[in-house]
Amino acid sequence: MEEMTVTSNFIHDFIDEDLKNGVYTHVQTRFPPEPNGYLHIGHAKAIQINFSIAEKYGGICNLRLDDTNPSKEDTEYVDAIKEDIQWLGYQWNEVLYASSYFDFIHECAIKLIKLGKAYVCDLSADEIRESRGTLTEPGKESPYRNRSIEENLDLFTRMTNGEFPDGARVLRAKIDMASPNINMRDPVIYRIAHVTHHQTGDKWCVYPLYDFAHPLSDTKEGVTHSLCSLEFENHRPLYDWFLKELGLPNPSRQIEFARLNLNYCLTSKRKCLQLVKEGIVDGWDDPRMATICGMRRRGYPAAAIRDFINRVGVSKAYSVVDFGLLEACVRDDLNKNAPRCMAVLRPLKVIIDNYPEDKTEELELPVNQDRPEMGTRKITFSKELFVEQEDFMIEPVKKYFRLFPGNEVRLRGAYFVRCVGYDTDENGNVTAVHCTYDPESRGGNSPDGRKVKGTLHWVSAKDSVPFEARLYDRLFNAENPSDESKGSFKDNLNPDSLVVLDGCRLEGGLSDVKPGDTFQFMRQGYFCVDKSSASDKIIFNRTVQLNSSWK
Repeated sequence: MEEMTVTSNFIHDFIDEDLKNGVYTHVQTRFPPEPNGYLHIGHAKAIQINFSIAEKYGGICNLRLDDTNPSKEDTEYVDAIKEDIQWLGYQWNEVLYASSYFDFIHECAIKLIKLGKAYVCDLSADEIRESRGTLTEPGKESPYRNRSIEENLDLFTRMTNGEFPDGARVLRAKIDMASPNINMRDPVIYRIAHVTHHQTGDKWCVYPLYDFAHPLSDTKEGVTHSLCSLEFENHRPLYDWFLKELGLPNPSRQIEFARLNLNYCLTSKRKCLQLVKEGIVDGWDDPRMATICGMRRRGYPAAAIRDFINRVGVSKAYSVVDFGLLEACVRDDLNKNAPRCMAVLRPLKVIIDNYPEDKTEELELPVNQDRPEMGTRKITFSKELFVEQEDFMIEPVKKYFRLFPGNEVRLRGAYFVRCVGYDTDENGNVTAVHCTYDPESRGGNSPDGRKVKGTLHWVSAKDSVPFEARLYDRLFNAENPSDESKGSFKDNLNPDSLVVLDGCRLEGGLSDVKPGDTFQFMRQGYFCVDKSSASDKIIFNRTVQLNSSWK
């Protein structure tokens, strides 16, 4: 991976202070996603922060799967998470699971009960929610709050042994029902769930909640700095409370940063799952999704995503980043690295009347004119070619410099041609354009110095390769598609987010393209071979247009 300059930020300042004061002697971070869905662009920021900080300080970063809610988790998501992290260019020190600490976390729960800091509560979830109070009113204590330590130990043991049905009882921390921080009002730390776990099987029927499992997993694992997004700032007092009351050595320090909010995108797992299940998109890796796998399928380079996150920076201030910045980073990367080629998306036949019937020529063009070291490619020129339909008009509009009767243009890398006529069908639709070429203008330059204003891309009809083009655009028309004041997020879908063109034509030398190959189609944009592409059915996804056209 290329070396990147990382600007110092407030997280570095905290860590520098901790190291200077001897709070920690090293740095260890972790990326802790829940394996209940696919990672999105917001996760990419958390990945980059955790892994790059560990690298900056010569420490380690683990991947820890937060698998405390087995009813929603699956190994499919675990595998996808690993693939996304490695594709982005990062490698964990170890793969760990919160479930690996279930015995330790259970012991901590028992310790809290023995300290008189936790109790078994029989209230239902709705009753607990109603008794928590509001931001201006204190909560009401549970009638089970003052059970004896012995009774709580007995009930929690029976919960663990599976004597009670789901939802019958929970274990709550005993803190302060009048706390101004609602998270401190006797939060639930264990619940009953008779569900098979993808790692531990049927060993457990009680599972810890995130707010309890997370600080214990961090500290047990040796994490020095637990980096998380800003919505967990109000949970930090609870994080610290658990570590303090349990007297755990070398407690971790939680530091929050602003999450990445990207306009015109949807990252809610629930809503994304709805898009997938209702067939609105073609799976989690649909190229219009804000998932990392969707961006990979669309052709976004991993380096462009890393560059984008670096440009956004790390702060504590809430902000929404414009999607155009991400597209600009993608263009910058592909402009430097993508091979050039010619492809015609809406073909119109051009016949060179004065070109010999049985003649073909091999022309040589650069793979990338800005990168001579990438070499050259060979393309075939023949009597019959294809150009874009939009590159011909019978009656040209003002400042139209392409093909029209009597006008001369340059075919890129080939010859000057002059339009001398056209054919139409019975409905008046143009079926072919007739031209003559200047044999002395090979390479696209005239020996007599005459100038032309139009340069067209083209492919040979004889050996060009047919393909399907999928022209992707933003999935939503609204900057904030989740804004429910404007109706359902589905009301904000962009009806033109996907246009499929069949019968497109590609340079003949590219018949062996493979999924993931990326090119700049001259004058058209950047395109990537789709994962479903095959030798008998080549499919290209438009990654991004050459210039932003979003209004």
